Amino acid sequence: MKIKDTVVVVRGAGDLATGTIHMLHMCGFKVAALEIERPTVIRRYAAFAEAMFSGETAVENVVAKKVETLEDIRTCWQLKMVPLLSDADGEWIRKLQPQVVVDAILAKKNMGTYKDMAPLVIGLGPGFTAGSDVDAVIETKRGHALGRIITKGMAIANTGVPGNIGGFTKERVIHAPAAGMMKNVCHISDIVTKGDVIAYVGDTPVEATIDGVLRGLLRDGIEVPEGFKIADIDPRLSEQGNCFTISDKARTIAGGVLQTILMKGGID
Repeated sequence: MKIKDTVVVVRGAGDLATGTIHMLHMCGFKVAALEIERPTVIRRYAAFAEAMFSGETAVENVVAKKVETLEDIRTCWQLKMVPLLSDADGEWIRKLQPQVVVDAILAKKNMGTYKDMAPLVIGLGPGFTAGSDVDAVIETKRGHALGRIITKGMAIANTGVPGNIGGFTKERVIHAPAAGMMKNVCHISDIVTKGDVIAYVGDTPVEATIDGVLRGLLRDGIEVPEGFKIADIDPRLSEQGNCFTISDKARTIAGGVLQTILMKGGID
């Protein structure tokens, strides 16, 4: 099958999923993305999931549009856009009959993706077993194996510790200090200093944990439980402009997905 005729459904449209969606779209695949109705994405300006709220969003000159019908999907493809659908259960997979399904939810567990969904099924990160519930797994842990294709077995287990950036790991990720609604004070790409109030959860202030660039911040008005991930800070001030672009990690994972499709997807 030709690339231009190959339908790929990607479950999830967060920042890491967006790297895969963007790369496959740019290579000429017909890509459709599935998301929950109110996604809780931190790096919103580098994620197609933001279109679930705004209707349309662009990441690196590719536009994703929230749609509801098969006709809308086909129109998006004709206009070189990415259709985004509200579908937590993967019901559109049965309707679209894709050649490839990519689970890019990054839930650290399988949320209901199985090999019989498509001729080729790929899972990103831990929670999948290549050769069992999916055909291949792509490693998502930062380090030497990032982006590696696994055809038998699982990705490295989730350690619960974020990858090291600029000498910081868990310190750079901020979790809700209480349950409540997000009320943002700062904006993504703002330069912050440790101790600055960047948001409130209910009436509880959320302080910056380190100095750096506010790379990700949950959308204003989202209800969160205590302990929920709501923000992250990049200690590298030089990365300020990269709040709006696909990360090195997302791009590397996308390369693993693309290679898997070209190797195993029956592409001419």
